[in-house]
Amino acid sequence: MSQLPLPLAWPASPTDGDFLISVSNTAAAQHLRRWGAWPVMATLLVGPRKSGRSTLARLFAEQSGGTIIDDAERVAETAIFHAWNVAQADRRPLLIVAQAPPPDWRVGLADLRSRLAATPVARIGPPDDALMAALLERQFLRRHIDARPDVIAWLVTRIERSHIAIERAVDTLDAATLATRKRLSIMLARTAMESAGLFPPHSPESGETRA
Repeated sequence: MSQLPLPLAWPASPTDGDFLISVSNTAAAQHLRRWGAWPVMATLLVGPRKSGRSTLARLFAEQSGGTIIDDAERVAETAIFHAWNVAQADRRPLLIVAQAPPPDWRVGLADLRSRLAATPVARIGPPDDALMAALLERQFLRRHIDARPDVIAWLVTRIERSHIAIERAVDTLDAATLATRKRLSIMLARTAMESAGLFPPHSPESGETRA
């Protein structure tokens, strides 16, 4: 696991400004690295909630001099249309951040639809096992929870493969350690996760295995 290998000034400590690279997001990171070769001076950066898409966009904009439209689904279409045109005229990259690209994100303005159709899409996918382990470790570190590697490895094989699931699991285990005043163990984690209903159907606890 590494910090984003872009020509940017990334924080060295595990803070909210970090963006961890893994198989699930490396293609998006490399696309932003090569913004000068974009066919148009705009890209759609899409990914699930809590995936770090806004952090990645902010770091990119700070170092490239580009602009960001975050949560683009909630922004006026005329504003996006104008920003897209300005980016082409000024040769200044525009990063449009959303949970999903059109047509999942319905665009009514025909001129904007045509421009977005010509805009590359960089995708952040669900976290792979390596990223899940790194994110769990970082979350536990921030909350001063002593989570041994065996507990983290156990969680990776059992929780849903999503950034939201990681956050919910850590919230649950944080509460469990505070309530019991015990060190986090696999036994405590199993009890807390089962009580919270956080084991998905594909977890080993359900008798199935994750694909």
